[in-house]
Amino acid sequence: MKEFKGKTAVITGAGNGFGVEFAIECAKREMKLVLADINEEDLKRTEQVIKEMGVEVIAVPTDVSLYEEVAHLAEKTVEIFGSVDLLFNNAGVVVPGPIWEIPVKDWEWIMGVNVNGIAFGLKAFIPVMLKQGTPCHIVNTASVAGLLTTPNMVAYHASKHASVALTESVAMQLEAANSKIGMSVFCPGFVQTDLHNCDRQRPERYAITSDEPYYQSPTYRAGLERAKHVITTGIPIDSISQSVFIAIEEERFYILTHPQYNLVIGKRVKEMIEGQNPDTQFFLKAKS
Repeated sequence: MKEFKGKTAVITGAGNGFGVEFAIECAKREMKLVLADINEEDLKRTEQVIKEMGVEVIAVPTDVSLYEEVAHLAEKTVEIFGSVDLLFNNAGVVVPGPIWEIPVKDWEWIMGVNVNGIAFGLKAFIPVMLKQGTPCHIVNTASVAGLLTTPNMVAYHASKHASVALTESVAMQLEAANSKIGMSVFCPGFVQTDLHNCDRQRPERYAITSDEPYYQSPTYRAGLERAKHVITTGIPIDSISQSVFIAIEEERFYILTHPQYNLVIGKRVKEMIEGQNPDTQFFLKAKS
């Protein structure tokens, strides 16, 4: 996809972080915008920024972990703008901690947003794109955590590995179908987003409650502090969106932001093909 002016872009997770940056970049390219987020206040703030840039925009409050809401988002997009040309499945959340400690509802929340949110977006929007038969593109936001593994954030790693595999497999299906839909998987390292504050985006069914001891535990608090540190000390977020659009124009599938992780990704693959066990001490040594 190389032409953007007058086309329609849909962005989930548009209230914060990458979603806001993608929206601004779309507006600069004179695209019509459909913004979606579970947090209505954040969503309205982004909508106002885009309106002030002088392009057409609608905001649709959406919980991407519920298929009926994503389907409604697709229906609303077609109803208002008549087409879908660029889709950013961007919403994401994280909860730290060992698998034996994190509450089941946190596992369900992370998988519901990070995996199902992408799957539901693909299911709802791909049929529209196929029917159009025009050049389109889909960018699924994963993470470098989907290309390597560390001892931390077990649920996040699992969800991001799943989202990378999901994107790879669907891209193959679309290519086999001779579609005009391009795909990319966005795998950023640590960037100055708002991800460490994602607890405030929880729907009621996943709310933090006082009867769950994990949320008062040292493990949970330490995980939040670690997440805050690595995100707030990451690379500036305003350096990202333009490079993502260049990747779309060049039809690049993998979009990475931190070349320094390439060695770690390669090390993981090398261990696999050589029959080695994962190096459990690697990240412990790197931290010391």
